[in-house]
Amino acid sequence: RQTDRQTAVSTPVQWRRVGGAAATMAFVTANWNPLGEAFYRKVELYEMGWSLREGLRDCLIATAPYAGPIALLRPPQHRSPSARPQLEIYSSSGSSLASFPWKSGSVVTLGWTVTDDLLCVQEDGTVLLYDLFGGFKRHFSMGNEVLQNHVIEAKVFHSPYGTGVAIVTGASRFTLATNIDDLKLRRLPEVPGLQGAPLCWAVLTQDRQTKVLLATGRELYILDNTACTALTPPGLEPQSCSFVQMAVSFSYKHLALFTDTGLVWMGTASLKEKLGEVDTKVRPAPKQMVWCRRPKSRQPSVVLIWDRLLLVAGECNDTIQYHLDEDSVLVPELDGVRIISSTRHELLQEVPVACEEIFKIASMAPGALLLEAHKEYEKESQKADEYLREIKEQSLLGEAVRQCVEAAGYEQEPETQKTLLRAASFGKCFLSNFPPDLFVSVCRDLRVLNAVRDYTVGLPLTHTQYKQLTVQVLIDRLVYRRLYPLAIEICRYLKIPEYQGVSRVLKHWACHKVQQKEEPDDVIARAVNQKLGEAVGISYSEIAARAYDCGRTELAIKLLEFEPRSGEQVPLLLKMKRSHLALSKAIESGDTDLVYTVVSYLKNEMNRGDFFMTLRNQPVALSLYRQFCKHQEQDTLKDLFNQDDDHQELGNFYVRASYREGKLEARLSALQSAVDEYNKAKNEFAAKATEEHMRLLRFQRRQEEESGQSMMDLSLQDTLHSLLLQGRGRQAEQLYKEFRIPDKRYWWQKLSALSEKEDWEELEKFSKSKKSPIGYLPFVEVCVKHHNKYEAKKYVSKVTPEQKVKAHLAVGDVEGAAEAAIERRSEGELSLVLSHCSPTTDRGLVERLNRARTAASKK
Repeated sequence: RQTDRQTAVSTPVQWRRVGGAAATMAFVTANWNPLGEAFYRKVELYEMGWSLREGLRDCLIATAPYAGPIALLRPPQHRSPSARPQLEIYSSSGSSLASFPWKSGSVVTLGWTVTDDLLCVQEDGTVLLYDLFGGFKRHFSMGNEVLQNHVIEAKVFHSPYGTGVAIVTGASRFTLATNIDDLKLRRLPEVPGLQGAPLCWAVLTQDRQTKVLLATGRELYILDNTACTALTPPGLEPQSCSFVQMAVSFSYKHLALFTDTGLVWMGTASLKEKLGEVDTKVRPAPKQMVWCRRPKSRQPSVVLIWDRLLLVAGECNDTIQYHLDEDSVLVPELDGVRIISSTRHELLQEVPVACEEIFKIASMAPGALLLEAHKEYEKESQKADEYLREIKEQSLLGEAVRQCVEAAGYEQEPETQKTLLRAASFGKCFLSNFPPDLFVSVCRDLRVLNAVRDYTVGLPLTHTQYKQLTVQVLIDRLVYRRLYPLAIEICRYLKIPEYQGVSRVLKHWACHKVQQKEEPDDVIARAVNQKLGEAVGISYSEIAARAYDCGRTELAIKLLEFEPRSGEQVPLLLKMKRSHLALSKAIESGDTDLVYTVVSYLKNEMNRGDFFMTLRNQPVALSLYRQFCKHQEQDTLKDLFNQDDDHQELGNFYVRASYREGKLEARLSALQSAVDEYNKAKNEFAAKATEEHMRLLRFQRRQEEESGQSMMDLSLQDTLHSLLLQGRGRQAEQLYKEFRIPDKRYWWQKLSALSEKEDWEELEKFSKSKKSPIGYLPFVEVCVKHHNKYEAKKYVSKVTPEQKVKAHLAVGDVEGAAEAAIERRSEGELSLVLSHCSPTTDRGLVERLNRARTAASKK
């Protein structure tokens, strides 16, 4: 095993970064150390760009996973009472992102959310959130109990629900918040015998439930929502030692415990299975202990750190020791552990199987042989053919290509990546049906990863982390760091759909741009429009809303001019109290629902007079509001007409209102008001019609009182018909004369009523009273309609010659009809009679009709 110092001498950083492929390959395994059946390697990611004179000693530090940012709370440099701690935020390469004096309360711990927001947990239980650039976002409290019993320790953790916070107070009580975005505090049960903070504790997430595991000396407890349960790790004798440190794996599936005897116990987080234990020979408690695992790990391990010692303890009971020159911090990751000191940032991980098989000394794996074959090919040596033949004889060329491609994804150095990919490309030339997807995908991924690993970006993601994180989250993180050009280039390179990629990045850029208060509104609005143009899926209203939230109302209005959808413009204009502009935009859109929305808002915000005056200047809005009032607010409609002196509409309003009145007096009063308004509007017809309606109502009321029969709201014709049916001829006559009903209409109504009553005697008297203005054919038809041909025949003789044929046919007198038709010599009537003739009809009559029709047609 080699120390850091030896490794640094044997593999200078500049060699690996600058040297050619041969130099790179020669030193790939120089920093490998065996651990059981696997190897571990420690790779330098960056030389840190920060300047920390005092190093990391006495600093409160928090580093986000997935190559996230680093937060430092440094103690005051001067011991004066006015001196303040300094909160600093850096990228993973040590580039400063934010720095400001800490002016709030005493901080217990720092942590990062899943969206890279900084959490600062104070002693008084207040949790403050800051963005990546030190901008304050919000705060919340961990409960009232904390005000009396301060927070002693706190942990920030990530669960399936989001980012959580767990605290232990001076009263030795634990409080959990599993999701700070949906804050629900849970106070866990008491722990028997616990005074102050436990020796060590950790948060577990099992079966979608968050629990706390803690140690009080030799006792181990697990706290859930309802109970405190004592546990004993399998393979450890009870009461044999005290637990002084514990660590939960990145996936919350595994647990490690460090005892005061220097023993590391490793097992499942459920404490049902033991995976191994290692005697470190070091009794003091480590400063940190974290898991170092990777998906499909062959030799998981636990990494422990003391002041000048880093120890990797595997489940196989082997260890690796690294001597440290300075204070360092461990950051657990999905596939390894990051080690951060004041000068370097390194990655410690188990060497992936593909890399081990290719680079291991004397390896005969297909990938190793293919790499050698490619080296010899570049030297123009015939040995290249020998290596290729050896691989092809075993039918492993496809496996060799796959190993080289996979290993390239796991490597940090671009030169090593290129060497492996060239070897894979060389091997592919001898395969006819090797699918290109894996090769193309890894090349694309590495190009993205190398771009974000750059020192100026500071996101040293591994390929495994990148795949777990997804491209969309990576783009989000670049946007959050305001690295918009790089985010756009990656979106274009990966051909991400525009609305998910470039457009989304541009929208975030625009939202950031409108917050730059040093530039005037016109310049920003023009710059945003030029940059965004007709980009797909971008809503200017969202950008305008951000400008308004920043206090730049005029800029927001200018940006809304570029928004093509009125439905997006109007709500924000209303929010900005620009109601007149909102109304104009709503009317321009032609969307009646939108207009109603604005009008409703104006009604609630303005006094009645100003509201009506505003509507008068907008005829479309006024018309729509009137339609609304007709159905919902009748009184408001009346006020509108009064204010506009619209007497015609006021008259119509009173007429409609009269029908809602239950009492006749109220109806007549409303109708009289309508008459007055119609007179003012000089609408004589409407005024006269309304007056006649009032007279009809009074007449109907009198008839109801006399007969007890309901007649209100009947029309004039229905009233007349009802009187005739009731046999009240005198009253019907009175109505006929009083309302000047035309003679024809009166005769029709009386004829209809008498036939319905089947009062044939009265009908005959009526027919003889005077000459009928409607003729006598209707008499024949109504009698036939009521199945009384006998009565009908009485009126046939009175029918005019033109209607004789129809009358005879109506009563079934075909011969009479034939005589009338022959007498009139009408071809049409003759044809009509012939159509009513049946086979039983007299042949002589039919012949007469045919001769008459022939004669008529010759004329």
